[in-house]
Amino acid sequence: MHVLVLGGTTEARRLAAELAARPGVRVTTSLAGRVARPAALEGDVRVGGFGGVDGLAAWLRERRVDAVVDATHPFAATISENAVRAARLTGVPAVMLRRPGWRPVPGDRWHDTASLTGAAALLPSLGRRVFLTTGRLGLAAFAGPDLAELHFLVRSVEPPEPPLPRHAEILLDRGPYTIDGETALLREHRVDVLVTKDSGGAATAAKLTAARALSLPVVIVRRPEPPQGARVLPDAAGVLSHLASLGLPGRV
Repeated sequence: MHVLVLGGTTEARRLAAELAARPGVRVTTSLAGRVARPAALEGDVRVGGFGGVDGLAAWLRERRVDAVVDATHPFAATISENAVRAARLTGVPAVMLRRPGWRPVPGDRWHDTASLTGAAALLPSLGRRVFLTTGRLGLAAFAGPDLAELHFLVRSVEPPEPPLPRHAEILLDRGPYTIDGETALLREHRVDVLVTKDSGGAATAAKLTAARALSLPVVIVRRPEPPQGARVLPDAAGVLSHLASLGLPGRV
Protein backbone atom coordinates (compact mmCIF):
# COMPACT_ATOMS: atom_id res chain seq x y z
CA MET A 1 0.00 0.00 0.00
CA HIS A 2 1.45 3.38 -1.04
CA VAL A 3 0.45 6.33 1.14
CA LEU A 4 1.29 9.91 0.18
CA VAL A 5 1.61 12.20 3.20
CA LEU A 6 1.53 15.91 2.44
CA GLY A 7 3.79 16.97 5.27
CA GLY A 8 5.58 19.79 7.01
CA THR A 9 4.12 19.34 10.50
CA THR A 10 5.04 17.37 13.61
CA GLU A 11 1.97 15.21 13.10
CA ALA A 12 3.03 14.38 9.53
CA ARG A 13 6.49 13.31 10.70
CA ARG A 14 5.06 11.04 13.39
CA LEU A 15 2.53 9.55 11.00
CA ALA A 16 5.25 8.83 8.41
CA ALA A 17 7.30 7.03 11.06
CA GLU A 18 4.31 4.91 12.08
CA LEU A 19 3.51 4.00 8.48
CA ALA A 20 7.13 3.29 7.51
CA ALA A 21 7.40 0.78 10.38
CA ARG A 22 4.62 -1.38 8.94
CA PRO A 23 5.52 -4.21 6.57
CA GLY A 24 3.75 -3.91 3.28
CA VAL A 25 3.40 -0.12 3.46
CA ARG A 26 5.31 2.42 1.42
CA VAL A 27 5.08 6.01 2.60
CA THR A 28 6.16 9.09 0.68
CA THR A 29 6.20 12.46 2.44
CA SER A 30 5.96 15.53 0.24
CA LEU A 31 7.42 18.81 1.50
CA ALA A 32 6.87 22.24 -0.01
CA GLY A 33 10.58 23.08 0.28
CA ARG A 34 10.16 26.29 2.24
CA VAL A 35 12.46 25.10 5.06
CA ALA A 36 16.10 24.61 4.10
CA ARG A 37 16.86 21.96 6.74
CA PRO A 38 13.69 20.00 7.57
CA ALA A 39 13.67 17.45 10.37
CA ALA A 40 14.52 13.88 9.43
CA LEU A 41 11.68 11.77 8.02
CA GLU A 42 11.06 8.04 7.73
CA GLY A 43 10.22 6.60 4.32
CA ASP A 44 10.60 8.32 0.96
CA VAL A 45 10.72 12.12 0.72
CA ARG A 46 10.00 14.44 -2.20
CA VAL A 47 10.45 18.22 -2.14
CA GLY A 48 8.66 20.86 -4.20
CA GLY A 49 5.26 21.50 -5.73
CA PHE A 50 3.27 19.19 -7.98
CA GLY A 51 2.16 21.75 -10.54
CA GLY A 52 -1.39 22.30 -9.34
CA VAL A 53 -4.33 19.91 -9.29
CA ASP A 54 -3.53 18.23 -12.61
CA GLY A 55 0.10 17.72 -11.66
CA LEU A 56 -0.82 16.16 -8.34
CA ALA A 57 -3.42 13.92 -10.00
CA ALA A 58 -0.81 12.74 -12.51
CA TRP A 59 1.65 12.02 -9.70
CA LEU A 60 -0.94 9.94 -7.85
CA ARG A 61 -1.61 7.87 -10.95
CA GLU A 62 2.04 7.43 -11.96
CA ARG A 63 3.17 6.42 -8.44
CA ARG A 64 0.11 4.23 -7.89
CA VAL A 65 -0.84 5.95 -4.67
CA ASP A 66 -3.52 4.16 -2.65
CA ALA A 67 -4.32 6.93 -0.15
CA VAL A 68 -3.49 10.60 0.47
CA VAL A 69 -3.11 12.14 3.92
CA ASP A 70 -3.04 15.93 3.97
CA ALA A 71 -1.06 16.68 7.14
CA THR A 72 0.13 20.13 6.06
CA HIS A 73 0.05 23.25 8.19
CA PRO A 74 -3.52 24.40 8.98
CA PHE A 75 -2.87 27.56 6.94
CA ALA A 76 -1.64 25.74 3.80
CA ALA A 77 -4.98 26.28 2.11
CA THR A 78 -3.86 25.94 -1.52
CA ILE A 79 -2.30 22.47 -1.29
CA SER A 80 -5.23 21.28 0.83
CA GLU A 81 -7.70 22.38 -1.82
CA ASN A 82 -5.56 20.82 -4.55
CA ALA A 83 -5.36 17.54 -2.64
CA VAL A 84 -9.13 17.26 -2.35
CA ARG A 85 -9.65 18.03 -6.04
CA ALA A 86 -6.87 15.68 -7.23
CA ALA A 87 -8.27 12.89 -5.07
CA ARG A 88 -11.68 13.35 -6.68
CA LEU A 89 -10.17 13.28 -10.16
CA THR A 90 -8.27 10.05 -9.53
CA GLY A 91 -10.60 8.27 -7.13
CA VAL A 92 -7.80 8.00 -4.56
CA PRO A 93 -9.13 8.16 -0.97
CA ALA A 94 -7.99 11.28 0.89
CA VAL A 95 -8.17 12.44 4.49
CA MET A 96 -6.98 15.58 6.32
CA LEU A 97 -5.06 15.41 9.58
CA ARG A 98 -5.77 18.71 11.35
CA ARG A 99 -4.74 19.20 14.96
CA PRO A 100 -7.40 21.11 16.90
CA GLY A 101 -7.02 24.87 17.12
CA TRP A 102 -6.26 26.71 20.33
CA ARG A 103 -9.10 27.78 22.61
CA PRO A 104 -9.03 30.68 25.09
CA VAL A 105 -9.17 30.04 28.82
CA PRO A 106 -9.91 32.43 31.69
CA GLY A 107 -7.29 35.16 31.82
CA ASP A 108 -6.65 35.28 28.08
CA ARG A 109 -7.00 38.62 26.28
CA TRP A 110 -7.52 37.39 22.75
CA HIS A 111 -8.50 39.43 19.71
CA ASP A 112 -9.64 37.24 16.80
CA THR A 113 -9.17 38.29 13.20
CA ALA A 114 -9.54 36.62 9.82
CA SER A 115 -6.27 37.75 8.20
CA LEU A 116 -2.81 39.20 8.68
CA THR A 117 -4.15 42.50 7.36
CA GLY A 118 -6.82 42.42 10.05
CA ALA A 119 -4.18 41.68 12.66
CA ALA A 120 -2.11 44.67 11.52
CA ALA A 121 -5.14 46.97 11.80
CA LEU A 122 -5.60 46.02 15.47
CA LEU A 123 -2.04 46.70 16.59
CA PRO A 124 -1.96 50.51 17.04
CA SER A 125 -4.63 50.25 19.74
CA LEU A 126 -2.92 47.37 21.57
CA GLY A 127 0.75 48.30 21.95
CA ARG A 128 3.97 49.55 20.39
CA ARG A 129 6.24 46.52 20.88
CA VAL A 130 4.96 43.53 18.94
CA PHE A 131 6.04 39.88 19.10
CA LEU A 132 5.19 38.60 15.61
CA THR A 133 5.07 34.79 15.28
CA THR A 134 3.10 34.31 12.05
CA GLY A 135 5.98 32.82 10.02
CA ARG A 136 8.28 34.24 7.38
CA LEU A 137 5.64 34.89 4.73
CA GLY A 138 3.06 37.66 4.55
CA LEU A 139 4.96 40.20 6.62
CA ALA A 140 4.15 42.90 4.08
CA ALA A 141 0.87 43.30 5.98
CA PHE A 142 2.88 44.84 8.83
CA ALA A 143 5.14 47.03 6.69
CA GLY A 144 2.69 49.85 6.03
CA PRO A 145 3.37 53.48 7.00
CA ASP A 146 0.62 53.39 9.65
CA LEU A 147 2.75 50.92 11.64
CA ALA A 148 6.10 52.66 11.06
CA GLU A 149 6.43 53.68 14.72
CA LEU A 150 5.91 50.17 16.07
CA HIS A 151 8.79 47.86 16.95
CA PHE A 152 8.49 44.22 15.83
CA LEU A 153 10.28 41.17 17.16
CA VAL A 154 9.81 38.70 14.27
CA ARG A 155 10.41 35.02 15.01
CA SER A 156 10.58 32.42 12.25
CA VAL A 157 12.43 29.22 11.39
CA GLU A 158 13.89 30.66 8.17
CA PRO A 159 14.84 34.29 7.36
CA PRO A 160 11.61 36.18 6.60
CA GLU A 161 10.84 37.48 3.13
CA PRO A 162 10.68 41.26 2.54
CA PRO A 163 9.08 43.70 2.71
CA LEU A 164 9.43 43.79 6.48
CA PRO A 165 8.20 46.25 9.10
CA ARG A 166 10.34 49.38 9.32
CA HIS A 167 11.57 48.52 12.82
CA ALA A 168 12.06 44.74 12.81
CA GLU A 169 14.36 42.58 14.90
CA ILE A 170 14.67 39.04 13.49
CA LEU A 171 14.86 36.01 15.76
CA LEU A 172 15.54 32.71 13.98
CA ASP A 173 14.41 29.81 16.13
CA ARG A 174 12.46 26.58 15.97
CA GLY A 175 10.10 25.11 18.59
CA PRO A 176 9.14 23.44 20.78
CA TYR A 177 9.34 26.27 23.30
CA THR A 178 8.97 26.32 27.08
CA ILE A 179 6.76 28.55 29.20
CA ASP A 180 9.75 29.82 31.17
CA GLY A 181 11.65 30.58 27.98
CA GLU A 182 8.73 32.39 26.39
CA THR A 183 8.03 34.39 29.53
CA ALA A 184 11.67 35.47 29.73
CA LEU A 185 11.63 36.44 26.05
CA LEU A 186 8.51 38.59 26.42
CA ARG A 187 10.00 40.35 29.42
CA GLU A 188 13.44 40.84 27.87
CA HIS A 189 12.00 42.50 24.77
CA ARG A 190 9.32 44.42 26.72
CA VAL A 191 6.60 43.02 24.45
CA ASP A 192 3.21 44.74 24.58
CA VAL A 193 1.25 42.45 22.25
CA LEU A 194 1.64 38.99 20.69
CA VAL A 195 0.47 38.16 17.15
CA THR A 196 0.11 34.54 16.09
CA LYS A 197 -1.78 32.25 13.75
CA ASP A 198 -4.09 29.63 15.24
CA SER A 199 -1.73 26.80 14.39
CA GLY A 200 -2.80 24.63 17.32
CA GLY A 201 -0.58 21.99 18.90
CA ALA A 202 1.75 22.03 21.87
CA ALA A 203 5.06 22.93 20.20
CA THR A 204 4.36 26.67 20.07
CA ALA A 205 1.56 27.03 22.62
CA ALA A 206 3.85 28.12 25.46
CA LYS A 207 3.79 31.73 24.21
CA LEU A 208 0.04 31.85 24.89
CA THR A 209 0.53 30.72 28.48
CA ALA A 210 3.33 33.25 28.93
CA ALA A 211 1.20 36.06 27.49
CA ARG A 212 -1.66 35.11 29.81
CA ALA A 213 0.64 35.19 32.84
CA LEU A 214 1.84 38.67 31.87
CA SER A 215 -1.69 39.89 30.99
CA LEU A 216 -0.65 40.69 27.42
CA PRO A 217 -3.17 40.98 24.58
CA VAL A 218 -2.90 38.32 21.87
CA VAL A 219 -4.05 38.79 18.28
CA ILE A 220 -5.12 35.41 16.87
CA VAL A 221 -5.40 34.95 13.10
CA ARG A 222 -8.11 32.33 12.58
CA ARG A 223 -7.27 29.34 10.37
CA PRO A 224 -9.08 28.87 7.05
CA GLU A 225 -11.92 26.39 6.82
CA PRO A 226 -11.08 22.96 5.34
CA PRO A 227 -12.02 22.45 1.69
CA GLN A 228 -15.66 21.56 1.15
CA GLY A 229 -16.22 17.82 1.36
CA ALA A 230 -12.88 17.06 3.02
CA ARG A 231 -12.80 14.33 5.65
CA VAL A 232 -11.02 15.87 8.66
CA LEU A 233 -9.54 13.89 11.57
CA PRO A 234 -7.80 15.43 14.60
CA ASP A 235 -4.93 12.99 15.21
CA ALA A 236 -2.73 10.27 13.75
CA ALA A 237 -4.64 7.52 15.54
CA GLY A 238 -7.81 8.48 13.71
CA VAL A 239 -5.98 8.60 10.39
CA LEU A 240 -4.46 5.16 10.96
CA SER A 241 -7.86 3.71 11.78
CA HIS A 242 -9.26 5.25 8.62
CA LEU A 243 -6.40 3.84 6.54
CA ALA A 244 -6.97 0.44 8.14
CA SER A 245 -10.53 0.51 6.79
CA LEU A 246 -8.97 0.95 3.34
CA GLY A 247 -6.73 -2.09 3.75
CA LEU A 248 -3.65 -0.70 5.53
CA PRO A 249 -1.48 -3.68 6.58
CA GLY A 250 -0.41 -4.17 10.18
CA ARG A 251 -1.88 -3.24 13.52
CA VAL A 252 -4.70 -0.71 13.85
